[in-house]
Amino acid sequence: MRRLRRIKILATLGPASSDLAMIRRLFEAGADLFRINMSHTPHDKMRELVATIRNVESSYGRPIGILVDLQGPKLRLGAFAEGAVQLQNGQTFTLDSDKTPGDATRVNLPHPEILAALRPGHSLLLDDGKVRLIAEETSKDHAVTRVVVGGRMSDRKGVSLPDTDLAVSAMTPKDRADLEAALVTGVDWIALSFVQRADDVLEAKKMIRGRAAVMAKIEKPQAIDRLADILEASDALMVARGDLGVELPLERVPSLQKQMTRMARRAGKPVVVATQMLESMIQSPVPTRAEVSDVATAVYEGADAIMLSAESAAGKFPVEAVATMNRIGEEVERDPIYRSVLTAQRPPPETTAGDAIADAARQIAETLDLPALICWTSSGSTAVRVARERPKPPIVAITPNISAGRRLAVVWGVHCVVADDARDQDDMVSRAGQIAFRDGFVRAGQRVIIVAGVPLGIPGTTNMVRIASVGPEGDARSLGPPVRPEQKPRKQPHAQ
Repeated sequence: MRRLRRIKILATLGPASSDLAMIRRLFEAGADLFRINMSHTPHDKMRELVATIRNVESSYGRPIGILVDLQGPKLRLGAFAEGAVQLQNGQTFTLDSDKTPGDATRVNLPHPEILAALRPGHSLLLDDGKVRLIAEETSKDHAVTRVVVGGRMSDRKGVSLPDTDLAVSAMTPKDRADLEAALVTGVDWIALSFVQRADDVLEAKKMIRGRAAVMAKIEKPQAIDRLADILEASDALMVARGDLGVELPLERVPSLQKQMTRMARRAGKPVVVATQMLESMIQSPVPTRAEVSDVATAVYEGADAIMLSAESAAGKFPVEAVATMNRIGEEVERDPIYRSVLTAQRPPPETTAGDAIADAARQIAETLDLPALICWTSSGSTAVRVARERPKPPIVAITPNISAGRRLAVVWGVHCVVADDARDQDDMVSRAGQIAFRDGFVRAGQRVIIVAGVPLGIPGTTNMVRIASVGPEGDARSLGPPVRPEQKPRKQPHAQ
């Protein structure tokens, strides 16, 4: 199951894609990891989906990542006496703590934290931005607003606050219960909703205790202002364009997507572009031309992964949606412009031995036109470092830890193989060649480059690069001694 593209595909599971046969078809069509949305998935169903994915994983012998997406706080209005009202432009409308059913002049807002944080001039967006209010008078028990964009408003519609920094946790009691159930089941990634600050991520990490990696969903304007701190605290980012486009002007979202993609690459952390990528394929077997261009833009930008939401979870054509994304990725990556864009955006290496080795390995591999760059990695960090460089040859990551392999499923360009750890450096080189040969990356007589950490098996010690020649049976032999960053080349004596 070698992919012919570097960008990864994240497919959401749901009513249209929850049985073994369908998940198998999605994987064969190109899905590299799967998302389980806890907004719609009870614990029993989540455990069933995880077991099914692991069944597919064992069938193909390739690690498959599982991302559980926590719902986060849901801010909603109360109920109306008649079920719905029509709000007119310019009218006054009050949000208050009174639980009495509302009318055309007022409604209950069952979130005291909103009333405490609102200030005059702040915007309130109702029902995904269809109705817009501006706060004029605020207090701890009510807010008088003016309707700027009117419309029909009914019970329990959502409230978004683009200007208001809420003193609420990104995790509700439901999220905490969902998180613990997911961790017990053994998922690989946790997507955290409603992130406003780095502390939200650190709070989740304190509960997770290293049992899964954390992906911060960037969907709030408050997160944009603190993006550097959030990125530092997180293991990955998701550009959640749907909610971001509700709370910010739509025209700002494309530039923010590019900024986040580049920031994450500089930091050496995966970034996923999500929401409405092939939205029309919920009902249609083919996407619009604009949607194809949207997906292609994310690929050209060097994102690690692109995500399908309702297209694969509830649409009529889930397999076709994954296959379409797969074809777009392959076609873009064949374009010479793609490689020039990645090269132009390459950040300088960080001042660490591991990053220096990754940058050097990429340069050697491209200078010698090698067919594969092979990483031995215990924690996955070596492969992530190499992927940050966006090398021209494919990255083959070999790890003894299945959990590391599953987390690497979201990382750009990494073909991961789970295998026993190397006994020594000769075994490391030999089996690197065998695995790359077996999986079709190299042929007999070709050379490969191998990156690893010595001593073997210790995470975070990327410090060695070797060039090896692949033999007739796939086993490889080193060409010269290993090169380490602390070593200086010896001067060769002049010929007499």
